[in-house]
Amino acid sequence: MAIVRWDPFRDLMNLQDRMNRLFDQTLSRTRSDEDEGLTASTWAPAVDIYETADSIVLMAELPGVSRENIDIQVRNNTLTLKGERKFEREVKDENYLRIERSYGAFQRVFSLPGVVQRDKIKAVFKDGVLELTLPKAEEAKPKQVKIDVK
Repeated sequence: MAIVRWDPFRDLMNLQDRMNRLFDQTLSRTRSDEDEGLTASTWAPAVDIYETADSIVLMAELPGVSRENIDIQVRNNTLTLKGERKFEREVKDENYLRIERSYGAFQRVFSLPGVVQRDKIKAVFKDGVLELTLPKAEEAKPKQVKIDVK
């Protein structure tokens, strides 16, 4: 049996993500082609977030989004990821047989557990994946407490 480190914020973040998805799915449904059962929705990139001893890492899938159309802001313990995937109109609208990819602006907001060092945040955008590394401040890193024996 493996020992799993308990993180009280993980459950809260999972709950927030589930609630966001629930509201996104519920509020964005529109009538569409009933023969195929498709629904139109707003676009929100998929995101993975994990924590190491020294940092928090966020990876977002942003295919078709240019680097200039991505905005990242960190305030207090909140990370905001905004951007836009623009629809390229090289083909006339009447020639499209199907448009299934989502386009437009998106915004994702995440609560960060602990305090991060804002001046040392690194962002790398490669092959449509944005990787943010947010180093933890010293006071947010786990401390080992030594026990004295008397």
